[in-house]
Amino acid sequence: MKKVTMITGALALTAGSLFSSLAQAADTAICYNCPPEWADWGTQLNAIAKDTGIQVPQDNKNSGQALAQLVAEKGNPVADVVYYGVSFGIQADSAGVISGYKPAHWDEIPAGMKDPDGKWVALHSGTMGFMVNVDALGGAPVPQSWDDLLKPEYKGMIGYLDPASAFVGYVAAVAVNQAKGGNMNDFTPALTWFKKLQANQPIVPKQTAYARLISGEIPILLDYDFNAYRAKYKDHANVAFVIPKEGTVTVPYVISLVKNAPHADNGRKVIDYVLSDKGQSIWANAFLRPVRTSAMSAEAKKFFLPDSDYARAQTVNYQQMADAQKAFSAKYLSEIR
Repeated sequence: MKKVTMITGALALTAGSLFSSLAQAADTAICYNCPPEWADWGTQLNAIAKDTGIQVPQDNKNSGQALAQLVAEKGNPVADVVYYGVSFGIQADSAGVISGYKPAHWDEIPAGMKDPDGKWVALHSGTMGFMVNVDALGGAPVPQSWDDLLKPEYKGMIGYLDPASAFVGYVAAVAVNQAKGGNMNDFTPALTWFKKLQANQPIVPKQTAYARLISGEIPILLDYDFNAYRAKYKDHANVAFVIPKEGTVTVPYVISLVKNAPHADNGRKVIDYVLSDKGQSIWANAFLRPVRTSAMSAEAKKFFLPDSDYARAQTVNYQQMADAQKAFSAKYLSEIR
């Protein structure tokens, strides 16, 4: 056990050293939580390098891991920018690990999609639902509701990211909680649902599980519309996206400049780029709803489910969502696992 611990520690040290050495390069910006398979960050990072000359290494943290790393490195920051779910951006501000920056196109970003001081700004939003590999269902029907997922015919088929760590997992919890009559002060409906779901032996990874859905290892994944559309239209998988009939939520993902970033100027350029016409069109072409709606072409919108389906998706008070997250995570960890 001690040997394994030493090896793990050595690997962590190596990874940390890699980021530190990369951060020394003048043409580099370190972004925490920029995984190439998520939200088409792969295309975005390539475009940033081509158009600005700034290299942004891929990073596979989730939102919670990214924030934890920023807090751990508060005295000696390694990252320049960080991308995460909106509630983590609000928590990062409270933790004092991010700086205010009002990027280009600031005035085009709706008030509810940015911190007034620029501590975080939305890039795009996603709607929570069921990403379903139809071929992996073994003949079972495509589920249409939160209640459907509790049926025994879906045993071993359902996956969701860890709600106590990954933002997408927490969004799934908020979505089912709202759909079942809960609110940000009462997560009892969500916890009850997750307890019932345990009978179906769900798979609960911590990082993005896109590849596992495509392979059929996880036939049903609680995930965003943009990942399902990517699977269907880019990877040509037999994937359906379902907005559950009881309702769901839409949430933004945001970016922040890290406080005392080693290459703050490069970080600012990265933020400007992902909010530029080109950067926003990349999000739109990856089936995300860009925060600057003018970047969503009519062609891109054709890939989405009809507006009548999206009528079942609602926004929530993101400050309340952030405030409730820590208490929910503790309850989830104590009651579900």
